[in-house]
Amino acid sequence: MSRTADGIDREQRFAAAGRSHAVRRWLLLSIFAGGAAGALARAGLDQALSSGGGGWPWSTFLVNVSGTALLGYFATRLQERLPPSTFPRPLLGTGLCGALTTFSTFQVELIRLGRNGHPGLAAGYLAASVCAGLFVVVLSTKLVRRARLA
Repeated sequence: MSRTADGIDREQRFAAAGRSHAVRRWLLLSIFAGGAAGALARAGLDQALSSGGGGWPWSTFLVNVSGTALLGYFATRLQERLPPSTFPRPLLGTGLCGALTTFSTFQVELIRLGRNGHPGLAAGYLAASVCAGLFVVVLSTKLVRRARLA
């Protein structure tokens, strides 16, 4: 039997490394699957609610607010209500909610509104997005925690 300096059998170390590599692959696959679903949902909503550039960017507003609500729900439910698991959080939190929400598009739309002569609308969009996001994440978290007490 071959031991390393720290006293661990080489075969055990190789077996553990193989398991950790397989877990990493499954984690990446779960993030990819959730991301694909989130990106498709966002693209579909963007296509259905296209604003044309001068008005309120409803599709981005709705995906960011709904994604924030989902993230609050998933994070609280998976962290506090269900037994620990490896894949649901990367699938739903990182993948689905990460691809569904879009901070970069939000920034571009704010700049575009400001440059196109709508600074008041840009300020309103910024304030409404931040306030609505904070509101829904607190609400979804409280609803999950309240259901636990019931």
